[in-house]
Amino acid sequence: MRRASLAVLTIALAVVPSTLAGCSDDESAHAGHGDHATTAAPGDAPDRVIAGPQGAVAQFVVECGFSHAAFDDPIVHPGEPGASHLHVFFGNDGTDAFSTVESLAGGGTTCNQSLDLASYWAPALIRDGVVQTPVKSVAYYRAGIDVAPATVEPYPYGLRMVAGDMHATDAQPLAVVAWTCGAGSLREAVPPACPAERNLRLLVTFPDCWNGVDLDSDDHVSHVAYSHRGACPSTHPVPVPQLQFSVEYPVTGSIDGLELSSGGLLTGHADFYNAWDEARLAREVRNCLHRDVVCGVASGRTDG
Repeated sequence: MRRASLAVLTIALAVVPSTLAGCSDDESAHAGHGDHATTAAPGDAPDRVIAGPQGAVAQFVVECGFSHAAFDDPIVHPGEPGASHLHVFFGNDGTDAFSTVESLAGGGTTCNQSLDLASYWAPALIRDGVVQTPVKSVAYYRAGIDVAPATVEPYPYGLRMVAGDMHATDAQPLAVVAWTCGAGSLREAVPPACPAERNLRLLVTFPDCWNGVDLDSDDHVSHVAYSHRGACPSTHPVPVPQLQFSVEYPVTGSIDGLELSSGGLLTGHADFYNAWDEARLAREVRNCLHRDVVCGVASGRTDG
Protein backbone atom coordinates (compact mmCIF):
# COMPACT_ATOMS: atom_id res chain seq x y z
CA MET A 1 0.00 0.00 0.00
CA ARG A 2 2.79 2.39 0.91
CA ARG A 3 4.75 1.57 -2.26
CA ALA A 4 1.71 2.17 -4.47
CA SER A 5 0.94 5.45 -2.76
CA LEU A 6 4.46 6.74 -3.19
CA ALA A 7 4.42 5.75 -6.85
CA VAL A 8 1.31 7.85 -7.41
CA LEU A 9 2.96 10.72 -5.54
CA THR A 10 6.07 10.53 -7.73
CA ILE A 11 4.05 10.65 -10.94
CA ALA A 12 2.02 13.59 -9.67
CA LEU A 13 5.12 15.65 -8.89
CA ALA A 14 5.54 16.36 -12.55
CA VAL A 15 2.19 18.11 -12.89
CA VAL A 16 2.27 20.54 -9.96
CA PRO A 17 2.38 24.06 -11.47
CA SER A 18 5.28 25.49 -9.51
CA THR A 19 8.95 26.26 -9.89
CA LEU A 20 9.47 24.61 -6.50
CA ALA A 21 9.54 20.85 -6.04
CA GLY A 22 6.04 19.75 -5.10
CA CYS A 23 3.79 16.72 -4.95
CA SER A 24 0.32 15.62 -5.85
CA ASP A 25 -1.83 12.56 -5.47
CA ASP A 26 -5.23 11.41 -4.42
CA GLU A 27 -5.52 9.20 -1.33
CA SER A 28 -1.74 8.88 -1.01
CA ALA A 29 -1.48 12.29 0.61
CA HIS A 30 -3.36 10.85 3.57
CA ALA A 31 -1.38 7.64 3.81
CA GLY A 32 0.27 6.66 7.08
CA HIS A 33 -2.47 8.06 9.31
CA GLY A 34 -0.14 8.16 12.32
CA ASP A 35 -1.43 9.80 15.45
CA HIS A 36 -0.21 13.34 15.80
CA ALA A 37 0.08 15.17 19.09
CA THR A 38 -2.79 17.50 19.89
CA THR A 39 -2.56 21.00 21.20
CA ALA A 40 -2.44 21.56 24.96
CA ALA A 41 -5.50 21.14 27.16
CA PRO A 42 -8.82 22.33 25.65
CA GLY A 43 -9.11 26.10 25.94
CA ASP A 44 -5.36 26.51 26.39
CA ALA A 45 -4.59 29.29 23.93
CA PRO A 46 -3.36 32.88 23.79
CA ASP A 47 -5.65 35.32 25.56
CA ARG A 48 -6.86 36.87 22.32
CA VAL A 49 -6.46 36.74 18.58
CA ILE A 50 -3.66 38.85 17.15
CA ALA A 51 -5.26 40.81 14.30
CA GLY A 52 -2.10 40.84 12.23
CA PRO A 53 1.41 39.43 12.59
CA GLN A 54 3.15 42.69 11.80
CA GLY A 55 2.95 46.13 13.31
CA ALA A 56 4.20 47.83 16.43
CA VAL A 57 4.73 44.66 18.47
CA ALA A 58 8.42 43.82 18.96
CA GLN A 59 9.36 40.90 16.76
CA PHE A 60 11.82 39.41 14.32
CA VAL A 61 10.76 37.77 11.11
CA VAL A 62 12.14 34.94 8.96
CA GLU A 63 10.83 34.04 5.51
CA CYS A 64 11.42 30.44 4.43
CA GLY A 65 10.72 28.92 1.04
CA PHE A 66 9.13 25.51 0.51
CA SER A 67 11.74 22.76 0.75
CA HIS A 68 10.07 19.39 0.17
CA ALA A 69 7.10 17.18 0.97
CA ALA A 70 7.27 13.81 2.73
CA PHE A 71 5.26 11.34 4.80
CA ASP A 72 7.66 12.02 7.69
CA ASP A 73 7.48 13.63 11.13
CA PRO A 74 10.73 13.53 13.16
CA ILE A 75 8.92 14.76 16.29
CA VAL A 76 5.88 12.46 16.42
CA HIS A 77 7.31 9.54 14.41
CA PRO A 78 11.10 9.73 14.80
CA GLY A 79 12.93 7.03 12.89
CA GLU A 80 9.74 5.91 11.11
CA PRO A 81 9.84 7.01 7.48
CA GLY A 82 6.42 7.07 5.84
CA ALA A 83 4.52 6.82 9.14
CA SER A 84 2.90 10.25 8.99
CA HIS A 85 0.34 11.95 6.80
CA LEU A 86 1.91 14.12 4.10
CA HIS A 87 3.76 17.17 5.42
CA VAL A 88 5.23 20.18 3.64
CA PHE A 89 8.60 21.26 5.04
CA PHE A 90 10.25 24.67 5.27
CA GLY A 91 13.57 25.90 6.59
CA ASN A 92 16.05 23.09 7.07
CA ASP A 93 16.33 21.28 3.73
CA GLY A 94 17.50 17.97 5.16
CA THR A 95 14.55 17.20 7.43
CA ASP A 96 13.31 13.62 7.37
CA ALA A 97 12.09 10.98 9.79
CA PHE A 98 15.60 10.45 11.14
CA SER A 99 16.43 14.11 11.81
CA THR A 100 18.10 15.08 15.06
CA VAL A 101 19.32 18.49 16.12
CA GLU A 102 22.83 17.36 15.19
CA SER A 103 21.81 16.36 11.66
CA LEU A 104 19.82 19.56 11.21
CA ALA A 105 22.86 21.58 12.24
CA GLY A 106 24.71 20.08 9.28
CA GLY A 107 21.97 20.91 6.78
CA GLY A 108 21.11 23.92 4.67
CA THR A 109 18.09 26.19 4.86
CA THR A 110 15.48 27.74 2.59
CA CYS A 111 15.18 30.70 4.98
CA ASN A 112 16.41 34.20 4.24
CA GLN A 113 18.41 33.94 7.48
CA SER A 114 21.23 31.51 6.78
CA LEU A 115 21.72 30.73 10.48
CA ASP A 116 18.11 29.68 10.98
CA LEU A 117 18.57 25.92 10.55
CA ALA A 118 15.32 25.13 12.34
CA SER A 119 12.74 22.96 10.65
CA TYR A 120 9.10 23.98 10.27
CA TRP A 121 6.35 21.80 8.81
CA ALA A 122 2.59 21.60 8.37
CA PRO A 123 0.08 19.24 6.73
CA ALA A 124 -0.21 19.48 2.96
CA LEU A 125 -3.18 21.36 1.50
CA ILE A 126 -4.91 19.39 -1.26
CA ARG A 127 -7.55 20.37 -3.82
CA ASP A 128 -9.34 17.52 -5.58
CA GLY A 129 -6.38 15.22 -5.02
CA VAL A 130 -3.73 17.72 -6.13
CA VAL A 131 -1.28 19.05 -3.54
CA GLN A 132 -1.13 22.84 -3.55
CA THR A 133 2.61 23.55 -3.49
CA PRO A 134 3.15 26.32 -0.91
CA VAL A 135 4.39 29.70 -2.08
CA LYS A 136 6.41 30.28 1.10
CA SER A 137 6.25 30.40 4.87
CA VAL A 138 6.90 33.23 7.29
CA ALA A 139 7.91 32.76 10.94
CA TYR A 140 7.06 35.67 13.25
CA TYR A 141 8.87 35.57 16.60
CA ARG A 142 7.63 37.89 19.36
CA ALA A 143 6.80 38.00 23.04
CA GLY A 144 3.52 36.43 24.11
CA ILE A 145 0.53 38.70 24.58
CA ASP A 146 1.29 41.27 27.33
CA VAL A 147 4.52 39.44 28.24
CA ALA A 148 7.36 41.90 28.90
CA PRO A 149 9.67 41.53 25.86
CA ALA A 150 12.79 41.98 28.00
CA THR A 151 11.96 38.81 29.96
CA VAL A 152 11.90 36.51 26.92
CA GLU A 153 14.69 33.94 26.70
CA PRO A 154 15.90 32.17 23.52
CA TYR A 155 14.60 28.69 22.85
CA PRO A 156 16.84 25.94 24.19
CA TYR A 157 18.77 24.21 21.45
CA GLY A 158 16.85 21.18 20.20
CA LEU A 159 13.42 22.24 21.54
CA ARG A 160 10.55 20.51 19.75
CA MET A 161 6.95 21.74 19.73
CA VAL A 162 3.62 21.00 18.10
CA ALA A 163 0.73 23.48 17.94
CA GLY A 164 -2.79 22.79 16.76
CA ASP A 165 -4.81 19.55 16.70
CA MET A 166 -4.83 17.16 13.75
CA HIS A 167 -7.78 15.32 15.28
CA ALA A 168 -10.00 18.40 15.58
CA THR A 169 -13.60 17.96 14.49
CA ASP A 170 -14.72 21.36 15.75
CA ALA A 171 -13.21 24.77 15.17
CA GLN A 172 -9.97 25.32 17.08
CA PRO A 173 -9.34 28.59 18.95
CA LEU A 174 -8.55 31.23 16.33
CA ALA A 175 -5.70 32.39 18.54
CA VAL A 176 -4.03 29.02 17.86
CA VAL A 177 -5.10 28.02 14.34
CA ALA A 178 -6.70 30.30 11.77
CA TRP A 179 -7.04 30.90 8.04
CA THR A 180 -6.74 34.30 6.39
CA CYS A 181 -6.19 36.04 3.05
CA GLY A 182 -2.83 37.70 2.46
CA ALA A 183 -1.73 40.03 5.22
CA GLY A 184 -5.30 40.94 6.15
CA SER A 185 -6.73 40.89 9.66
CA LEU A 186 -9.52 38.41 8.87
CA ARG A 187 -9.32 35.22 10.94
CA GLU A 188 -11.54 32.25 10.11
CA ALA A 189 -11.82 28.67 11.33
CA VAL A 190 -12.05 27.42 7.72
CA PRO A 191 -10.46 28.92 4.62
CA PRO A 192 -12.25 32.01 3.32
CA ALA A 193 -12.70 32.67 -0.40
CA CYS A 194 -9.73 34.95 -0.99
CA PRO A 195 -9.63 37.64 -3.71
CA ALA A 196 -7.30 37.05 -6.64
CA GLU A 197 -4.59 39.36 -5.32
CA ARG A 198 -4.42 37.82 -1.82
CA ASN A 199 -3.38 34.20 -1.41
CA LEU A 200 -4.79 31.91 1.25
CA ARG A 201 -2.68 31.53 4.41
CA LEU A 202 -2.73 29.15 7.38
CA LEU A 203 -1.62 30.68 10.71
CA VAL A 204 -0.51 28.54 13.65
CA THR A 205 0.57 30.12 16.95
CA PHE A 206 2.87 28.15 19.26
CA PRO A 207 3.12 28.20 23.07
CA ASP A 208 5.43 30.80 24.59
CA CYS A 209 6.25 29.28 28.00
CA TRP A 210 8.69 26.41 28.65
CA ASN A 211 9.06 24.22 31.73
CA GLY A 212 12.80 24.90 31.80
CA VAL A 213 13.76 21.22 31.73
CA ASP A 214 12.45 19.15 28.83
CA LEU A 215 13.16 19.60 25.12
CA ASP A 216 10.12 17.44 24.32
CA SER A 217 7.45 15.43 26.12
CA ASP A 218 5.57 12.21 25.46
CA ASP A 219 2.61 14.08 23.96
CA HIS A 220 4.92 16.77 22.44
CA VAL A 221 2.98 19.59 24.14
CA SER A 222 3.15 19.13 27.92
CA HIS A 223 6.60 20.71 28.23
CA VAL A 224 5.30 24.03 26.88
CA ALA A 225 2.26 26.21 27.57
CA TYR A 226 0.63 29.50 26.58
CA SER A 227 1.04 32.55 28.78
CA HIS A 228 -2.03 34.12 30.38
CA ARG A 229 -2.47 37.79 31.29
CA GLY A 230 1.16 38.45 30.48
CA ALA A 231 2.63 35.73 32.71
CA CYS A 232 3.78 32.15 32.36
CA PRO A 233 2.29 29.50 34.68
CA SER A 234 4.41 28.32 37.58
CA THR A 235 4.73 24.90 35.93
CA HIS A 236 6.25 26.52 32.82
CA PRO A 237 8.08 29.55 34.21
CA VAL A 238 10.40 30.39 31.29
CA PRO A 239 9.04 32.86 28.71
CA VAL A 240 10.32 32.06 25.20
CA PRO A 241 9.43 33.69 21.88
CA GLN A 242 5.89 33.10 20.71
CA LEU A 243 6.19 31.75 17.18
CA GLN A 244 3.38 32.45 14.75
CA PHE A 245 3.98 30.33 11.68
CA SER A 246 2.30 31.30 8.41
CA VAL A 247 2.06 29.11 5.30
CA GLU A 248 0.97 30.78 2.05
CA TYR A 249 -0.71 28.71 -0.65
CA PRO A 250 -1.37 29.61 -4.32
CA VAL A 251 -5.11 29.39 -3.65
CA THR A 252 -7.75 32.07 -4.18
CA GLY A 253 -11.48 32.04 -4.80
CA SER A 254 -13.66 29.00 -4.09
CA ILE A 255 -12.56 26.55 -1.41
CA ASP A 256 -14.43 23.68 -3.04
CA GLY A 257 -12.37 20.48 -3.03
CA LEU A 258 -9.86 21.71 -0.44
CA GLU A 259 -8.73 19.50 2.44
CA LEU A 260 -5.69 19.01 4.63
CA SER A 261 -3.68 15.80 4.47
CA SER A 262 -4.40 15.36 8.19
CA GLY A 263 -8.15 15.31 7.57
CA GLY A 264 -10.72 18.08 7.23
CA LEU A 265 -10.01 21.79 7.07
CA LEU A 266 -10.37 22.09 10.87
CA THR A 267 -7.27 19.95 11.51
CA GLY A 268 -4.64 22.68 11.03
CA HIS A 269 -1.42 22.26 13.01
CA ALA A 270 2.32 22.79 12.65
CA ASP A 271 5.61 21.52 14.08
CA PHE A 272 8.83 23.31 15.04
CA TYR A 273 12.24 21.74 15.65
CA ASN A 274 14.73 24.32 16.91
CA ALA A 275 18.16 24.13 15.31
CA TRP A 276 18.87 27.88 15.14
CA ASP A 277 22.49 28.85 15.55
CA GLU A 278 22.43 29.54 19.28
CA ALA A 279 24.45 32.76 19.19
CA ARG A 280 22.40 34.16 16.33
CA LEU A 281 19.07 33.36 17.99
CA ALA A 282 20.29 35.00 21.20
CA ARG A 283 21.20 38.13 19.22
CA GLU A 284 17.78 38.24 17.58
CA VAL A 285 16.06 38.02 20.96
CA ARG A 286 18.35 40.68 22.41
CA ASN A 287 18.33 43.06 19.43
CA CYS A 288 14.63 42.87 18.64
CA LEU A 289 12.59 41.64 21.58
CA HIS A 290 14.62 43.03 24.46
CA ARG A 291 14.93 46.38 22.69
CA ASP A 292 11.20 46.30 21.93
CA VAL A 293 11.61 46.93 18.20
CA VAL A 294 10.29 45.40 14.98
CA CYS A 295 12.96 43.94 12.72
CA GLY A 296 13.56 41.28 10.12
CA VAL A 297 16.50 38.95 10.47
CA ALA A 298 17.48 39.55 6.83
CA SER A 299 17.40 43.32 7.22
CA GLY A 300 21.17 43.71 7.13
CA ARG A 301 21.30 45.48 10.47
CA THR A 302 24.49 45.37 12.52
CA ASP A 303 24.36 42.97 15.45
CA GLY A 304 24.91 44.53 18.82
